[in-house]
Amino acid sequence: MFIIGELINGMYTSIGKAIKEKNKSVIQSSAVIQIQNGADALDVNCGPGSANPVSDMQWLVEAIREVTPAPLSLDSSKPQVIEAGLKLAGANAIINSTTADTDKADTLISLAKKYKAKLIGLSMSSKGIPQNKDQRLELAAMVVARCVEQEFLIEDLYLDPIAMPVKVAQAQMGDILEAIREFKIISDPAPKTVIGLSNVSQGTCQRSLINRTFLTMALAYGLDAAILDPTDTALMDAAISAELILNKQIYCDSFLDAYRKK
Repeated sequence: MFIIGELINGMYTSIGKAIKEKNKSVIQSSAVIQIQNGADALDVNCGPGSANPVSDMQWLVEAIREVTPAPLSLDSSKPQVIEAGLKLAGANAIINSTTADTDKADTLISLAKKYKAKLIGLSMSSKGIPQNKDQRLELAAMVVARCVEQEFLIEDLYLDPIAMPVKVAQAQMGDILEAIREFKIISDPAPKTVIGLSNVSQGTCQRSLINRTFLTMALAYGLDAAILDPTDTALMDAAISAELILNKQIYCDSFLDAYRKK
């Protein structure tokens, strides 16, 4: 599974403060720790409190690039902020994210092609969050169709079914898992799938347990990637164990040590 570390986000108090004060050490420490704990890429988000998101994104990317060449997932609702990061991020960047709305999709697909970046497509639109599997599939198919029309490689597309908090949308959990499986048959070649895992446990009192349970279930439904907290050791070990049971890794008695990413 491809793991995108979620912790460089201005919504976290320490990160928001570091962005405001331009404290590189906090950002760089978070980047290094996430990579050491198994992140393949790092999500980078200035947060809603940023007064100057373009310059803040540039500063974040430059700070991270001083300590790691890991791929960056540039997370913003504003295309100009995404492009500011893409100019500095280097190879294998990820745009997080587009919706199924035509104007937004076309703008971000164009940026992805220009900078040779991958793209996360959300199964939602300006009309709101889907309420069942069929709505998710319809919106995901719209994203795929825009990518095909714009000649963007589907192999570089990640579809996100929009993970909802179990506390408020418990009835949707099964549909979200089924959507992960059915996204794979929208096109050939198939798009990849990704979820923002922490959304599932938002507002609950057993966040780590809920996150790792949902993640192992999602892996069984074919999930390819997740945006998550890689410093949660129990979560990471659950992912390794799930991939072992799904025969994606070879068993040995020390399988956790063997498959933890260094």
